[in-house]
Amino acid sequence: MKTIMASEFKAKCLKIMDQVALSGEEVVVTKNGVPVGKFVPYRSKPKTLRGLHAGKVRTHGDLIQPSGEVWDAER
Repeated sequence: MKTIMASEFKAKCLKIMDQVALSGEEVVVTKNGVPVGKFVPYRSKPKTLRGLHAGKVRTHGDLIQPSGEVWDAER
């Protein structure tokens, strides 16, 4: 995580915004050596969780059908 003084951030704001967007690296802005803010890349969140992992998760076989294995709890 990169740290930058507020005065430098003010002078180079647009350039820093571009760097954060491209690299994804966060930038902490300090004033008199004290962190006052953090500039992070924007990532949109899905409106719902439904379909969040569509195409990324696969199932094999029937998930509802009993497997026939005996569990310790059933003994």
